[in-house]
Amino acid sequence: MDCMSNSRGFTLIEVLIAAAVSLIMLFAIGAAIESASRSSGGIERKVTAQQDVRAALELMAMEIRMASYNPTFANNNAIWRNPATCAGITGNPLWRGIQVATADSITVEMDITDGAGGNGQGVLTENNEIISYNYVSAGADHVITRNTNCGGAQPFLGDFVASGNPRTVRVINADLGIDMFRYFDGQGTLWAIDTATATNTVQIPNIRMIEITLAVETDEINPDTKQRRRMIYSTREILRNH
Repeated sequence: MDCMSNSRGFTLIEVLIAAAVSLIMLFAIGAAIESASRSSGGIERKVTAQQDVRAALELMAMEIRMASYNPTFANNNAIWRNPATCAGITGNPLWRGIQVATADSITVEMDITDGAGGNGQGVLTENNEIISYNYVSAGADHVITRNTNCGGAQPFLGDFVASGNPRTVRVINADLGIDMFRYFDGQGTLWAIDTATATNTVQIPNIRMIEITLAVETDEINPDTKQRRRMIYSTREILRNH
């Protein structure tokens, strides 16, 4: 008897079962790839946000640390500028290089250059000698701006929604009830700074340390958790010149 006569092919049911198993495996592989891609994208967004926040915090700390730097020992009544105009002499010379100090804004002044890399010239006329940081939490913006020598506020961390630019983070200090700036005297006492009160004439000259806290979340929602990733970074800077 021919041995080939005992061979037989697959039945229709076996073919259908094999096809179903193959489809299930393909679906599982596709789902795993999609999940891995979402996770990788979420991690990438978080890393980018972390880099932006850390860089912003380092720059803020460096510039705030230089508040009241006055290497020529120019008279307080002559060197410090009006923070609103950066031109006229300030009405609060005893505040020296901290001309605005609130929970969500600060203006620091320093005589850092003479235009040729020197140590100042006794007047604040060069770039980056008057710097203002302001937290804008109204509406959907959630952004920190930076203004140098009253040249106009520019997005510093985050961006304005109306700009149409992609945003890596939203600053959410207000949402979490966290002050962006807190101020301490030489004994480590926390001062309640409010530029609307007359107590600033006493408090601001006594500031010796400033705590900077940036609470942020990624602008894009994580597709896995359906939530934005949140991060909080903080540092304290001792004011050696103030």
